[in-house]
Amino acid sequence: MKFFNIGKGDNSRAEMSFFEHLDVLRGHLFKSAVAVALGAIVMVVFDDLIIKKILMGPTHKDFPTYTFLCRLDQRFNLGDKLCMGEINVKMQSTTVAGQFGVFFNIILIGGFIIAFPYVFWQFWKFVRPALSSKELKNSRGVIFWVSFLFFIGVLFGYFVIAPYTVSFFAHFSIDDNIENIWTIGSYFNTLVPLILGAGLAFQLPLVMYFLAKVDVVSAKWLRKVRRYAIIIMLVLSGIITPPDMLSQIICTIPLLILYEISILLCAKVERRKAKESVVEWS
Repeated sequence: MKFFNIGKGDNSRAEMSFFEHLDVLRGHLFKSAVAVALGAIVMVVFDDLIIKKILMGPTHKDFPTYTFLCRLDQRFNLGDKLCMGEINVKMQSTTVAGQFGVFFNIILIGGFIIAFPYVFWQFWKFVRPALSSKELKNSRGVIFWVSFLFFIGVLFGYFVIAPYTVSFFAHFSIDDNIENIWTIGSYFNTLVPLILGAGLAFQLPLVMYFLAKVDVVSAKWLRKVRRYAIIIMLVLSGIITPPDMLSQIICTIPLLILYEISILLCAKVERRKAKESVVEWS
């Protein structure tokens, strides 16, 4: 059984069997794994900084986001609506290997984040031969933009979503006699998906761009469902932020910007397709 490659960038892979494709994929996965391992080593070398200062940062009152919001609150006399206050949370480990398991997961996930551009480049090298020369031309810079949006999303998740989430659950209590004592596993299992999820969510414009290229979505359709998208964004922001409108707006604005960028990109794709159709018919 043969797989035929319509791309022109790699003639050596113009016709390959299924198992030959698997062998090529295995090579890319191995290189990606090595890159993640090297990133994990970097995490181990700087573990004190990464764990105590960065990952545990949202539990400290001097975290940059808390400091910035309090200053903003004072500057505009908002009455402590933005200032999140003291984070009174105790941590514990309830299993023998609990801390080791968390540490191992942290260095692996951190290694992946550090190596993300290289990992995506390996993925791109695998799928690139299957693209036509026209598709390759239209996808120039994809590695840079995917990596750029991923890191912007990670920063947004870390400096915006994570502190709001930590602050909300730290102050939430159904009774004054109940004290919040978190396990380190539950803390990191809550924090890490939020940060990585934000990194992936920021890929929305690129995803919509490529979906528009294959006629799955259109700028008209995105404008039509914009009101529903805004409601969904507000609901998500309401879940992860304290119950006040200003906090929800702060979390929602970047998502709205990404949505509007998606519409502009889809419109650009449609204009380009319209011009190409005119050229073909002329």
